[in-house]
Amino acid sequence: MTDRSTTGTHAAGGPVRHVPVLLLETIDALSPRDDGIYIDGTFGAGGATQALLESAKCIVLAIDKDPDAVTAGRKLEQSAEGRLTLAQGAFGNLGEIASENGIELADGITFDLGVSSMQLDQAERGFSFQGEGPLDMRMSKSGPSAADVVNSLEERDLAQVISVLGEERRARAIARAIVAARADGAIERTSELSDIVAGVLGRRHDEKKHPATRTFQALRLFVNGEMDELVQGLFAAEKMLKEGGRLAVITFHSLEDRIVKRFLASRSGKTGRPSRHAPVSAQDERLPSFRLLYRRAVSPGDEEIRRNPRARSARLRAGERTDAPAFPANMEGLGVPKLSVNVI
Repeated sequence: MTDRSTTGTHAAGGPVRHVPVLLLETIDALSPRDDGIYIDGTFGAGGATQALLESAKCIVLAIDKDPDAVTAGRKLEQSAEGRLTLAQGAFGNLGEIASENGIELADGITFDLGVSSMQLDQAERGFSFQGEGPLDMRMSKSGPSAADVVNSLEERDLAQVISVLGEERRARAIARAIVAARADGAIERTSELSDIVAGVLGRRHDEKKHPATRTFQALRLFVNGEMDELVQGLFAAEKMLKEGGRLAVITFHSLEDRIVKRFLASRSGKTGRPSRHAPVSAQDERLPSFRLLYRRAVSPGDEEIRRNPRARSARLRAGERTDAPAFPANMEGLGVPKLSVNVI
């Protein structure tokens, strides 16, 4: 499973149970300043928010879809003495959430994608195949669960979800096995699904990843609508950032990273024209709305990976807002996975 934090370490200013990966690099990219306004769209256990508050005398709006994360963060909110506001909601709606909290423009916005260690460590949330729990995976604790998806989608739709969002080559065989298994009774537990997938793919001890990794990833992304939320969050950030404002996004797998990479490339004029003879499009003529802070994605160093092997797949991309108008909110060309399956 993807994971955006490490357990049992310390953030600047005191202990927190989970510290985001690439924390120093994220704060460096955002370059917080006194009196600035910053938005942490994926609060989690508050590591990035706490680091922002300690880096400058700034104001932070922190958003999280998970009501447990918001409840757990109230103590940090109180200790911030008015400099932190916590809000429950999807970061794809950060424009509306910010406006409701009196913020129209921001100096910096960060998204730390994926599932947090807090969620992974709670077996009852059903995110991990490594712990026995209900097959849930809902970050907001509302709407259809992973069990609903697994037990309701037709075989071809299940295969599409697992193939496209999990990038699983044997998605059709896995979907077939799931449908066969649920004929004998609903699949309700993480261990049940994990065993079904392992039965199809085998249990090879030399592989670094558990055989169910891609299937669980696909279901989590589908249940929570994470790809669409990411795109909407990027569009909202482009509109909300002031000139000179910074956007920093940490991804944990190729689907997310591709979207962020193409978004920043398209907004910074780094996509390039396919040919000098090709016609000039409206996008080609637009002034860049972002300046790339790094030519390539930033990866964790060896020491961070040693402390937290889950950080290995993390990638940070960042850009600085120019004074040009925001681009139209168009998904074309961003590499968003296309599904013909709707959430039930």
